[in-house]
Amino acid sequence: MALIRLGFGRQHLCLLRRRSFLLSKLIAVVFAVLLFCEFLIYYLVIFRCDWPEVKTPAHNNGQETLKAMFLADTHLLGEIRGHWLDKLRREWQMERAFQTALWLLQPEVVFILGDIFDEGKWSSPQAWADDVERFQKIFRHPRHVLLKVVAGNHDIGFHYHFVMVNSVALEGDGCNLCSEAEAEIIEISHKLNCSREQEHHPSRCIDEPPLPASAPVLLQHFPLYRRSDANCSGDDAAPLEERDVPFKERYDALSREASQKLLWWLRPRLVLSGHTHSACEVLHGAGTMEISVPSFSWRNRNNPSFIMGMLTPTEYALAKCYLPYENTVLATYCVAVGFLAVLTLAHFKLLASPLLFGWNLLRKLKTT
Repeated sequence: MALIRLGFGRQHLCLLRRRSFLLSKLIAVVFAVLLFCEFLIYYLVIFRCDWPEVKTPAHNNGQETLKAMFLADTHLLGEIRGHWLDKLRREWQMERAFQTALWLLQPEVVFILGDIFDEGKWSSPQAWADDVERFQKIFRHPRHVLLKVVAGNHDIGFHYHFVMVNSVALEGDGCNLCSEAEAEIIEISHKLNCSREQEHHPSRCIDEPPLPASAPVLLQHFPLYRRSDANCSGDDAAPLEERDVPFKERYDALSREASQKLLWWLRPRLVLSGHTHSACEVLHGAGTMEISVPSFSWRNRNNPSFIMGMLTPTEYALAKCYLPYENTVLATYCVAVGFLAVLTLAHFKLLASPLLFGWNLLRKLKTT
């Protein structure tokens, strides 16, 4: 009887060891997959991004080169339309992507081109404060990195509520904020033109402190007027079925009049905008390039990205940096779940070996 008990005890102990070994393997696989999908994949993907090079290095002509990141349309959900799981998943993606990019690329300034929030035009004061706190956590940055934000229509609404840093949505209907914004743009235009013409007409702007004689970079949320995205191309352009859909002025893009005013008054060398969630390059007027920056969030794109820019007072160079594809992460999780299922079934001998399965199938075919 004692021998039987001893044998039973050893068998039970062996079974416990096998189960604990299986549990250890399962935990190790789950940990490895989580580590890869939620942390390492961002480093592996963003590590491949390199800063572009300007044609004339800044140190050759005594100029300073600025490393700038441009991203757009983060659309942090609020309490009205936000589901907790969606907020957790997509905001974690943006936080890890942003923090990884800061660590690997070391930009000096970051510009977010509007629609930081999704419900800014509806939020209560308390909900707005909560959303701002989440934004500050996700896009936290060292003190030596400057973060500048452009207001978008989802942040503060359309039309007369819409005034942006470095660019303005000009409605042309005389509303108070629009009039003030237009006056500020004209004043900036006057200062820029005085600096440009100082050499040829020094007496015209004698009371104006000279600015650097450099064409500005215009940053705004809405793109300048264009008919549609029909001429846009690339992996992160609008889907083919959407490219020919006409843009509505003052809704999908600025009006023709506002766009012409901005180009005429500011004469920018480069325009960067957001709002469409898709990439596009458009050449305006006398050769002014506009770059539409895609959304930074998985909520709006399977392949989000941001722009890396090297800028001097006279030149610029841009490069695009893609973030991990959401489909890649989801596929990795699906493969991991399948592997764990096979591992568990094989451990409990509920899954026949491929050779045995093939032999039995061959026997059945012979008998029939």
